Amino acid sequence: MAKRAQVYPQAEPGAGGLVNAVVVRVPARTLVSEALALARRREAGLVATGEGQVVLRQDLSRAVGLGLDRLAAEELVRTLPVVSSSEPEVGVRRLLAAGAAAVVVRERRQLVGAVMSTPGGVATRVPVGRRFRDRLTEDARGALDTLTRLAADAGVRAFLVGGTVRDALLARSALRDLDIVVEGDGPALARTFLAARGGAIVEHARFLTASVMSGGLGRIDFATARSERYERPGALPRVMPSTITQDLGRRDFTVNALAVELAADGWDLLDPYGGRGDLADRRLRVLHPLSFVEDPTRIFRAARYATRLGLTLDAWTVRAQARALRLGPYGALSGQRLVAELELILGEEQPAEILRRLGGAGSFRLFDPRYRFSRRTAAHVAALPEALRWSRQRRLPIAPLELTVLALVADQGREVASSALTRLAFSGEPLARLVRALDALPEVTGRLTPTGRPSERARPLWDRSDVELAGLWLTGTVGVRSTIDWFLSHARDARPALNGDAVVALGVPRSAEVARVLSDLRDARLDGVVTDREGEVAYVEDWIKKGGMAWLPSTSS
Repeated sequence: MAKRAQVYPQAEPGAGGLVNAVVVRVPARTLVSEALALARRREAGLVATGEGQVVLRQDLSRAVGLGLDRLAAEELVRTLPVVSSSEPEVGVRRLLAAGAAAVVVRERRQLVGAVMSTPGGVATRVPVGRRFRDRLTEDARGALDTLTRLAADAGVRAFLVGGTVRDALLARSALRDLDIVVEGDGPALARTFLAARGGAIVEHARFLTASVMSGGLGRIDFATARSERYERPGALPRVMPSTITQDLGRRDFTVNALAVELAADGWDLLDPYGGRGDLADRRLRVLHPLSFVEDPTRIFRAARYATRLGLTLDAWTVRAQARALRLGPYGALSGQRLVAELELILGEEQPAEILRRLGGAGSFRLFDPRYRFSRRTAAHVAALPEALRWSRQRRLPIAPLELTVLALVADQGREVASSALTRLAFSGEPLARLVRALDALPEVTGRLTPTGRPSERARPLWDRSDVELAGLWLTGTVGVRSTIDWFLSHARDARPALNGDAVVALGVPRSAEVARVLSDLRDARLDGVVTDREGEVAYVEDWIKKGGMAWLPSTSS
């Protein structure tokens, strides 16, 4: 008779048996450079700067690479899960799969080490299913099916990434342009797709990217999977080919670090940083503590995404943003990139709310460290959408960006306002136009009157540009707005029937007196004292008869 097989208990190592990284302690206020040197000597993956405060060695290295050697290491503390050494392995694995960069292991009150995720996180794979496909447009599904086939034929891995994935998971309409990342040659797959579907292509060799415009689908962006290295705070990064996990690790927020692999046997979602969980919790979270320092424009994107998607920045992300603003200014951050962010905000459904969020967080200190978002500035920002609608209704051909900048700087001191305009790279005529508008706000507002002769009401507004009038309406009281509305409706187009040549022919000498006569004729027309060409001729003849003395229509019988 055969013996019954011996049954051996399954060993459960627990968290203590999974530890793969050393944690070393450093005194409070230890500098980044000192903490990194100690971590390297001890071959430690983490540094503890206080009770429950842990810094990843990779964050210390990132700080040194950005020139932040003198920053206190505790500034880079991450919010990491802490478990006891007896925690079951499955619990630790779940925490890593949910996006934790590491799980700290504690034995009673002593840190015994940490369980680090694989570089770039644990790439959790989840089949996306039919519901995901159904949230895409028919054109998008067709394009992605073509890409799935082409990637398989080329032997490369292709992924749908970014906003389309995020919005589909949120059950929002995923109608935006498609972003494709390729582990391999992204532009080569773009050319193959172009041959299969037609369209036009633009390649950007420096960034390993290409864009295809195809049919009614809009733009499809192709990129080689890449990692980034920032050599200065605020500077554009240097990119190198890499894996999809490293590519997702260079993104701004966890909810954007999601990818769907376009594989022939089915589409799977990759979520190495916990983006799905953050979407479920309506949370916006950066991937590392120096994210906003590497690229301060992410501060503007955070406000856009939070407003559009109804997300809330978690406390750790708020601290990271405040740290980045404190570490500014960023000389390597161009004004054109800041302007591009403002223009993207203007394309959103709630631009005023986004600008209010940015102002409340102190984000406009990126324009000038002395910038202060006052209650009055907040009121100007709140009035901006109405002012933009008003300018469109009045058919004033002004750039929305210029009116937005006026709303943001009108209440700042002149030095701060001028500095902000320069920081935003305004120059030439646009700069001169904005400077004139800023000068006009206090000067003209104080001279406007809602009563009196029409010519008196209109006089401060003559020769004002469209952006000056819009700026006055934006920042003005109800009375100011009423006066400007009246001026545009009844006064701005008032013109005398006689022109310069005509008044010279009547005997006015060619000099500054011609402009003066024409101005007086315009006022007389506006006040109703002169109503036709014959009346204007009589006025000019009377002016000459009196030897060029001023003629006041109100005293004429």
